[in-house]
Amino acid sequence: MKFQLDDNKPIFLQIKEQLEDSIINGTVQPGERVPSTNEFAKYYQINPATAAKGTNELVDEGILVKRRGVGMFVTENAKAILIEKRKQTFYEHYVLPLKNEAAKLNIHKSELMEMMNREETRNEN
Repeated sequence: MKFQLDDNKPIFLQIKEQLEDSIINGTVQPGERVPSTNEFAKYYQINPATAAKGTNELVDEGILVKRRGVGMFVTENAKAILIEKRKQTFYEHYVLPLKNEAAKLNIHKSELMEMMNREETRNEN
């Protein structure tokens, strides 16, 4: 897992998001072992507690499971959980603001859909 850390976001969140992205895009499969907190700490030269914070959140969310003495592994339903979570976040951060702005501009649903289809047509050409 090669990934460059960014100073604009907490490191534990970056590690968490890196693992989430790897699960969603299929780089890491269900049942597969993920790097340990010590491996993350060594690779990124960070405190193991920082890496643990990110991975522990994934354990709490049912994305990873810890197997004592063996490591952390991706759960069978991790990808589905993550996709559903991301859909909800997408709705809250993009769809609702879009609908609110459209309402301010008196853009009706049909016109909004026409705009989205127009962009889709443009991308096909």
